[in-house]
Amino acid sequence: MSEVLMMFMVLIGALAIGVPIPIAVCIGTLFGYWLIDTPFVALAQAMYTGIEPIPLMTVPLFVFAGALMERGGLADRIVAIAQSLVGSYSGSLGIVAVLGCTFFAALSGSGPATTAAIGAVMVPAMIRQKYDGAFGGAIVASGGALGSLIPPSNLMIIYGIVSDNSIPRLFLAGILPGILASILLMVCTWLVARYKGYGSETTPFLWSRVWQASWHGKWAIGAPVVILGGIYSGIFTPTEAASVAVFYAAFVGSVIHRELNWEKLVHCMKITAMISGTVVIILGPAKAFGELMSLMDVPEMIGGFLVGFTSSQFVLLMIIAIILIFTGMFLESIAQIILLTPLMLPIVVSVGVDPIVFGILMVIACEIGFLTPPVGANLFVAARLTNLGIDKISYAVIPFLFTYMIVIVMISLFPEIVMTLPNAFYGVAK
Repeated sequence: MSEVLMMFMVLIGALAIGVPIPIAVCIGTLFGYWLIDTPFVALAQAMYTGIEPIPLMTVPLFVFAGALMERGGLADRIVAIAQSLVGSYSGSLGIVAVLGCTFFAALSGSGPATTAAIGAVMVPAMIRQKYDGAFGGAIVASGGALGSLIPPSNLMIIYGIVSDNSIPRLFLAGILPGILASILLMVCTWLVARYKGYGSETTPFLWSRVWQASWHGKWAIGAPVVILGGIYSGIFTPTEAASVAVFYAAFVGSVIHRELNWEKLVHCMKITAMISGTVVIILGPAKAFGELMSLMDVPEMIGGFLVGFTSSQFVLLMIIAIILIFTGMFLESIAQIILLTPLMLPIVVSVGVDPIVFGILMVIACEIGFLTPPVGANLFVAARLTNLGIDKISYAVIPFLFTYMIVIVMISLFPEIVMTLPNAFYGVAK
């Protein structure tokens, strides 16, 4: 126990003085290996195997595809489809923003990317219609978080790699919770808009407008059909699907829409390199950290404490959710999944929680992390779009935080929301 506390003190101390997370994890892990007198070669081996899995290639490919879709005109067409589906009543533009984020989430796999793509179109439109800028930013920030829940999701890919679970099953598991979260976010938007007196801003619903917008946006609609349909039909694996997504996005953006030029392509490459580099540089140290936790029996110690504290599966999940939401305020979502999955997963599995259910709960907790300072990535994107301080966006996003918490509670009470589609497609896991 003393070795564990000393190791965590070194890790937390390194983070407190501003050491980057991957290096801080390396320092803490190295100190832990020294404390338990384990050869340092085990650290090197663990770091190598952390970046070895083939599915890891999926992350940069989906990030690149999402960036290409954003710059290639698919985001604008998705917003047009969303506008055609929403009628004229209180908070219409806000609901359009959430619906647009829901559609684009099926293309991007990233929360901040979804916020940036849809927010760039919808935030100026909402401000022109006299919406409070902070409220508009909060809408696209919370809707953008769906990019990590609705497949394809980069966070699900990382969780699948770290926990050794099926990525296609995780993708399917995220669909119904994603739809549920989207509906509740739209309800929340409507309630707040009605309370603040934001009127109807879009034209009345007409099937002709829906048909016209859908026809112009048919290539945007086709992207998730091709990507996810190919995975579930067995035509290609998730890694191959990511490659198909890149080709699809590049072809549509440059040849069909003709909005993707060399300058935009270079920008997409830079974004991909930045995000993918963040993933790769932490995976190795985090894998070594996870193995060290197993050697020190940390999951068993934490699990014994929590299980001794309560015998209720629901209460245990709520406690862990609170821990994840709190740590999400200070850790990047990818780092959070990589570092905490080895600690938390054995605990919930020991009380009968399916790893797929826990993965979805963890992703939703990370989505809340996108929306909470000081690290909340979506908040910073929304602040940049609205030219407002992050404090104002953080205050305006509070109702949407409670919405995501409601989703966590519902999934904890009714895990069938998560498991219905995976079990229907692949059968009940043995």
